[in-house]
Amino acid sequence: MVNLEWYRTFKEIYENGTLTKASVALYASQPGVSVHLNALEAYIGRKLFERTSRKMIPTEDGKLLYEYIIDAISKLEIAEKHFKKTTQEKNPSINIGMCSEMFQLIIEQEIARLNFDLVAKFGDHTDLIKDLNNGLLDLVITPKQQVDKKSIVDYIPFSKERIILIAGIKTDTTKIKNKINASNWTALEHELKENTWYSATNEMEHFRRFWFCNFNKKPAFKPNYILPNISSIIRCLSGEDGLALVPDFLCQEAISQDEIKIVWEGEKNTENILYFASRKDLKYKKELDTIQNIFKSKMKNWI
Repeated sequence: MVNLEWYRTFKEIYENGTLTKASVALYASQPGVSVHLNALEAYIGRKLFERTSRKMIPTEDGKLLYEYIIDAISKLEIAEKHFKKTTQEKNPSINIGMCSEMFQLIIEQEIARLNFDLVAKFGDHTDLIKDLNNGLLDLVITPKQQVDKKSIVDYIPFSKERIILIAGIKTDTTKIKNKINASNWTALEHELKENTWYSATNEMEHFRRFWFCNFNKKPAFKPNYILPNISSIIRCLSGEDGLALVPDFLCQEAISQDEIKIVWEGEKNTENILYFASRKDLKYKKELDTIQNIFKSKMKNWI
């Protein structure tokens, strides 16, 4: 296939009229421009310009070739400008990964005030860290560390999330509270099983950890409803009946509005440390500091 740079060189000669002006537009040497043009003419076997002392005059074949390639070359140049990374970008583009609920709670309302572009990705923490290692993400908010001797990722702890038992406001928790106050854990476990339970596909580990920490066993039942995320759980529970285990900071607003209520924080705390994960060859430090400061400011009361 012909070298695309030959076509770009041809376009600049055609539009600028001289080899000198074309070389300036291409940030190339004039001899280099001549080499490209000669190579293109040799490849297609036709003369594309009449050379004069003052100007390069396109031949009929040159005019026809220009009409064929101009749309494609213009689209490629637009694509290059859009995707090219340079140190002179007016708006650096930052790629971050986290759970969707954390984005909605912490970052979403700050988007309009950011002075840089932002691309957010949601997914499993393992997949997000993999994208971070591969250079596809600049920052990941995660409760998990994946550290080895060859790791190129730094983990900086900044907050904690505590897993708590919540209930819809219509849930009768009298029997549950009585058994908690009596420290009757066997009876409490049985009572909890009798209720309707909600969980999320990405939060089952929290469910199992809370149960094991407080009852020294894995849960012997599965939730009635497994939803896409914690936000769905809170919306379903709001003003209704049912139980769920969720991180405390994600349900503060619903609790304050009396849509759900805290039932139990556990006999033993079930906590996760939250980390800022970023590559050691950090780029856009100023912009990433902005994102991290937003988290620190909004989560300072939940540490």
